[in-house]
Amino acid sequence: MAAKSYDIIVIGGGPGGYVCAIRAAQLGLRAVVVEREHLGGICLNWGCIPTKAMLRSAEVFHLMHRAGDFGLKAEGIGYDLDAVVKRSRGVAKQLTSGVGHLLKKNKVTVVMGEGRLAGKGRVAVTTDKGEETLEAPAIVLATGARARELPGLEADGDRVWTYKHALQPRRMPKDLLVIGSGAIGIEFASFFNTLGATTTVVEVMDRILPVEDAEISAFARKQFARQGMTILEKATVKSLDRGKDKVTAHIETGGKTETRDFDTVISAVGIVGNTEGLGLQEAGVRVERSHVVTDDHCRTGVEGIWAIGDIAGAPWLAHKASHEGVMVAETVAGGHPHPVRPEAIAGCTYCHPQVASVGLTEEKAKAAGRKVKVGRFPFIGNGKAIALGETEGMVKTVFDAETGELLGAHMVGAEVTELIQGYVVARTLETTEAELMQTVFPHPTLSEMMHESVLDAWGRALHF
Repeated sequence: MAAKSYDIIVIGGGPGGYVCAIRAAQLGLRAVVVEREHLGGICLNWGCIPTKAMLRSAEVFHLMHRAGDFGLKAEGIGYDLDAVVKRSRGVAKQLTSGVGHLLKKNKVTVVMGEGRLAGKGRVAVTTDKGEETLEAPAIVLATGARARELPGLEADGDRVWTYKHALQPRRMPKDLLVIGSGAIGIEFASFFNTLGATTTVVEVMDRILPVEDAEISAFARKQFARQGMTILEKATVKSLDRGKDKVTAHIETGGKTETRDFDTVISAVGIVGNTEGLGLQEAGVRVERSHVVTDDHCRTGVEGIWAIGDIAGAPWLAHKASHEGVMVAETVAGGHPHPVRPEAIAGCTYCHPQVASVGLTEEKAKAAGRKVKVGRFPFIGNGKAIALGETEGMVKTVFDAETGELLGAHMVGAEVTELIQGYVVARTLETTEAELMQTVFPHPTLSEMMHESVLDAWGRALHF
């Protein structure tokens, strides 16, 4: 059978792949997406979207218990875990079907099957009907990543879970151990803890949420502890002894190992790129530490082959993947887009309280030799936060003391995942403290804390 010809082949239909194909089609290119499982990828099916739906249920449950704080009454408060999961899966299904509609609307061909590189400009796809060959001068690898599994801590779906098992829990944990305190680990810890699980988080680094600003991590840790979580830092789970109805974890802290029993363990120790079975080695594509090596324009070094999203390494974020997909599509179409800068990409964690950041932490800014001015503003000083009953949080901004450049912004508290975009725009526009100070923020809003934090960096805060 003759190969089917296109201008661009995208292997993987997640937020990087499908967006890349749509943008390519908008630019007049004949695009095809090869997807082996579900359009929308991990993000829409098993990651960003369904977890946020579940966390929203936990948030409402938490607020129901606080009804008295708002002059309201709520009795017989409870939850139906199966119904919570069913809603989450429904939200995911709605969005994944929407992806199929978008691709069809933009005249992007979709081939359901497993693709692999098969020579210059060629991709072989194994489908349920056999094998077919596609050809194009541009091939984009967008196969994503999966949960990392450490020896002895492998998931079994029964007592030891990955994020996939946690999204469709077979029971409500009573005594839960979460290994890893990155975004995935902390979000699931927050969800199950809010619903009543006795929750312990083990983090190998010296603090939880280790990629965040140290001050924000410390604030979040304090809030989690107040909610009843046990946080063990500079600790390692050495092994798990699995029983019929419990798991005994051997946890090393400070050179000493102790054992603790749990009924459920969630392993959230990072991710590895989906590089297997793609024919990368034969094609000459470099892979290091399970991720494809690329330059700042997502080129692999092999002519005609790009890699975007999680397979291309950190930061492992859907919005980064999508933006890279657009950049590659525009490059293939003959454009000259700016590269995606990791330091301009916001990170959001949807625990309670939420955490969001963009740019350099105070520590990294100083390590880079920058003289900094740092501003802070607490939620307790904001009228909208007090009215919402959400007074625990803070906004922190880091500026270059000499130029006024906004180097980084870091937040913890209610709805900060929505607020952070203001600082993202500011960084993209290369805004200094002067423009931010002169900007009129609406009242009463949580966003006023962003203004006050900027003012505070120059000793000009008005409301605290």
